Amino acid sequence: MPYGRKFEEFKTGQVFKHWPGRTITTHDNAWFALMSMNQHPLHVDEHFARANGHPSCPAADTLVFSITVGMSVADTSGQTIANLGFERVVFEREVYAGDTLYAESEVIEKRESASKPDRGIVKIETRLFNQRNEKILWLRRTFLAPRA
Repeated sequence: MPYGRKFEEFKTGQVFKHWPGRTITTHDNAWFALMSMNQHPLHVDEHFARANGHPSCPAADTLVFSITVGMSVADTSGQTIANLGFERVVFEREVYAGDTLYAESEVIEKRESASKPDRGIVKIETRLFNQRNEKILWLRRTFLAPRA
């Protein structure tokens, strides 16, 4: 199975269903909080989270964002020359330990590079859902894909 795609393999409107899903654990959230130095009590203190209206500690948004992008790489940007940026990231609901996440990416736009004929620019929208098919977040990103 190829890892990522060349520019010619992308078609506008094409949708990639990323597999497998990823179940979030309390360990994921704790480790990510430590690694990223985001130790806000909402993410690491169960008592604080419950006192502030949450059933438990919600996963850090940046953890959820990172997993979403990571889930999309094998199907889309695995051969990328450069990640050009994120146009928009929208969080619609929180994620808790025990939630299983599933993602899909749609090719929004593609165009040849004006300055380098050996590559092209691809824009995708990636959407993340939980096990109840509720949308968690969506993001748009652009990357530089090599030509075949």
